[in-house]
Amino acid sequence: MGGSPTKGVDIPISGVFMLLFACAAAINMTIFQINRRRNHKFIISAVTFGFCMARIMANVLRIVWACYPTNARIAIAASVFANAGVLLLYIVNIIFFQRILRALHPNFGWRQPVRLAFRFLYFGVFACLVMVITAVVYSFYTLDTSVLSKIRDVRLVASVYIAVLSFIPIPGILLCLLFPRRHPTDHFGHGSMNTKIILVLFTTTLLALGASFRAGVAFLPVRPTTDPGWFNHKAVFYCFSYVIELIVVYTYALMRMDKRFHIPNGSSAPWHYSNGVPNDTDDTNEKGANEEPILDEEAQRTK
Repeated sequence: MGGSPTKGVDIPISGVFMLLFACAAAINMTIFQINRRRNHKFIISAVTFGFCMARIMANVLRIVWACYPTNARIAIAASVFANAGVLLLYIVNIIFFQRILRALHPNFGWRQPVRLAFRFLYFGVFACLVMVITAVVYSFYTLDTSVLSKIRDVRLVASVYIAVLSFIPIPGILLCLLFPRRHPTDHFGHGSMNTKIILVLFTTTLLALGASFRAGVAFLPVRPTTDPGWFNHKAVFYCFSYVIELIVVYTYALMRMDKRFHIPNGSSAPWHYSNGVPNDTDDTNEKGANEEPILDEEAQRTK
């Protein structure tokens, strides 16, 4: 998607996206630092900042690639950053979904098999990242058709897994709402649970749209550069990648996800979200703190 960048088209467009991602990075880091000074640690803001910085680098490399179109190393770096960065947003949405699950179904959401299932998803993201980077780099250094065919298979597997991963919060949240609840909601953060659910469904839908489109394009026959398909157009590349990601990132910041999805530090069992973590379990809850981003006592107040 997007093809090789050109000076006349990609440099101004990439410059605009660099500015927008730089603003988003500044907003998220400001939120993170202000919260940190208030002992309100929300690591996801820092993760989003890291994603924005990765996207800035991707656009910088795309501009450099446009200036040096024959430099294979620059092309490799640009392709890696373009394909890898969005995985962070998928992880963030999975974390949000996990917190909603534990709030609506506390006893089920904190069970060990459920924890292992989420850890498997995170491991799958890391595995896909390695697969994509390896495939992208190796494809630039071989002309062997059999090897290129295997590389394409690897990229197809990674694309499908990523598309499925990006979609998981939607059926997961719907199942949470459909299954009868035996206990009241274990509230966390600020705002209503309905608003939290709508925000996660909205951002997940956008990310799933982009991931599914890229996966679908990956299955289509490769078109020659002299006769590209509509899906190879630069507008399609930017809209289904950077535009979607910007909407998601600014939604996180403007809707103050750092307040809405804040949970008490060390939460590791049912009712820790709304009641806080008992002092006598602090030692055993260090594992829970490592499992989810850390939060402060303000999250115990719900609206």
